[in-house]
Amino acid sequence: MMKHGIWSGLLAIALGLGASAGVSAQVPPQAAELLAYEGLHRAAWQGDLPKLKGLIASGANLDARDVRGRTPLHVATHARQREAVKLLAKAGANLDLLDDDRYDAVTIASVADDAATLALMLSLGAKAGQVTSRYDGTALIAAAHLGHDEVVRQLIAAGAPLDHMNNLHWTAVIESIVLGDGGPRHQRTLAALIDAGANLALADRQGNTPLQLARARGYTAMVKLLEAPRAR
Repeated sequence: MMKHGIWSGLLAIALGLGASAGVSAQVPPQAAELLAYEGLHRAAWQGDLPKLKGLIASGANLDARDVRGRTPLHVATHARQREAVKLLAKAGANLDLLDDDRYDAVTIASVADDAATLALMLSLGAKAGQVTSRYDGTALIAAAHLGHDEVVRQLIAAGAPLDHMNNLHWTAVIESIVLGDGGPRHQRTLAALIDAGANLALADRQGNTPLQLARARGYTAMVKLLEAPRAR
């Protein structure tokens, strides 16, 4: 069984909070960046639809990048400016571009537990299953890790790959256990993955199955889910 301190270290790794990192790998625009924004990026952040429409009509580059590789669509997603997202998408902005930290708008909304913006993105045709982040994960893995159960259900319904394994050798099922708190939202997340048919035999690098990992953490409710007939 792994010690709690090691689990904490792995949590830091998965969050992008290594000893030298200091900040999460997924970074929304910071104050200095916002002050420097102009054009589409500024309008997207502020949800200034008249300005966006004028810039689009004038031929502004819909997929222009800021200093961290974020497009106006990424920025609007961070800001939860759904009408700006819709306007940019309908004007032809690429819904699936990755920023410099390899996050797409779907993963940005998923990590933020922003089910409404995610639903909009998916309805507009954004991909649910891109490989994102420095960990070669997916939006589903990120959402499962955080226990964002409604987001998890949306991504499953949109066809996100259930059994993708990131470069830490963890699936969405495994992350819902080893990086979760065992509470109600992580339980609902795990149940949604099981109900959708996720492979419960896939193990981590040490050969631990989800059931073994849940037992090791003392997550009784998750153990019951994994032992239930539907989970076999």
